Amino acid sequence: MDVTETLLPGVGLRYEFANADGERMSVIAYRNGDFEVFQCTTPADPDKARRLFRLTDREAEALAQILGAPRMVESYADLTKEVPGLEAGQIGVGVHSPYAGRPLGDTQARTRTGASIVAIVRDEAVLASPGPDEVLRAHDVLVVIGVADGIAAVRQLVDQG
Repeated sequence: MDVTETLLPGVGLRYEFANADGERMSVIAYRNGDFEVFQCTTPADPDKARRLFRLTDREAEALAQILGAPRMVESYADLTKEVPGLEAGQIGVGVHSPYAGRPLGDTQARTRTGASIVAIVRDEAVLASPGPDEVLRAHDVLVVIGVADGIAAVRQLVDQG
């Protein structure tokens, strides 16, 4: 699928693509973090469109997680098949973990182990690319990418501190 990107000076960016039904869709990403989704009413003119809905930055992040996070985790698994030595691991946060109830950044996992925590699976949700302020909870599952020793070191870190 081809996605075109157009700079809207002073506004943000417009992304355009055709969906499977051949309809032209566009998403405007505003500089303030909000998004609007449009369906083009005239295929030859992307400026002739009707707004379908608007999302705040938090709503857009939630929607992105719903739509994209499971695919992102699958793509990391595919990547590990293509890059020799790169592995993906899943590490549970136990109730007695010294990091349960603390921000992810407190682990300093990447700095200390060389492996990256790329997602958190929490209940039925996947938090893609969690930031350092994301608070870890008991029973979270961390998706970790790195070499085997790095993943093992993250496991030990999360379990024992």
